[in-house]
Amino acid sequence: MKRVFVVEVERCIACGKCELACAFAHGSPSRPSQSRIHIVRRGPEVGIPVVCFQCHEAACMAACPVEALVRNEATGAIEVLYDRCVRCRQCVQACPFGNMQWDDTEHRVQKCDLCGGDPRCVSFCPTGALSYVPVDRLAHREDETPSQVHP
Repeated sequence: MKRVFVVEVERCIACGKCELACAFAHGSPSRPSQSRIHIVRRGPEVGIPVVCFQCHEAACMAACPVEALVRNEATGAIEVLYDRCVRCRQCVQACPFGNMQWDDTEHRVQKCDLCGGDPRCVSFCPTGALSYVPVDRLAHREDETPSQVHP
């Protein structure tokens, strides 16, 4: 069943657990700054989780000269094929939301890959600000609160 990543900004308390979970899930436990999700902090308990939108018509994919960015049909995530990537960073420049990042330590681009269909950030969010829900449940949520939806 197709799922979407949902961010309910009003629930975020800027705790940073999502950033830590992401860093651990991607082998960077000592570098939460290299997380693929970031909290833009607007005070001690107010934040906005920022993560890849997995755009339908993704500028990052269009900009890649070697087709190293591909959509995982099972999860809907745009993933980086590192064996194809030439590290030109055109995808980083092309993303209008700043969600493609350059990792100075690994010398490669990185972005949210939805953890293969089980986003770790979701399970560690204490307030339910992050969820990965079936598309059919999304229709019920649209009437409740405004959210960022990432197909």
